[in-house]
Amino acid sequence: MSDAFGIALTALRAFDKKLDVNANNIANVNTDKFKKSRVDLQEAASGGVQVTIEQISTPGISLGTNERTGEERESSNVTMEEEFIDQMVTQYAFESNMLIVKTADEMQKSLLDIIS
Repeated sequence: MSDAFGIALTALRAFDKKLDVNANNIANVNTDKFKKSRVDLQEAASGGVQVTIEQISTPGISLGTNERTGEERESSNVTMEEEFIDQMVTQYAFESNMLIVKTADEMQKSLLDIIS
């Protein structure tokens, strides 16, 4: 039973990190040359979830040349549609894992009631 708790808790931490990265991307959507990050979730050897954060280097849209500095301007490579979809999927996954924790807790309480 504790395995279910442990695995679900690592998943909750992973989805929390994913939401943090998603929020950072959204906050920087209007920051020139900002490169979005993505969170990759993999099964860990221990049965939990391993988190890897990767910066996506695709270019943003060219905004022309800055007249004062002569520097080429580029938008961020963040697309709000993609970020909102990712945020919704992550929220559903987070809620699913919360249900796993709740169910495991109820099962453990039932088991303790049977034993006592």
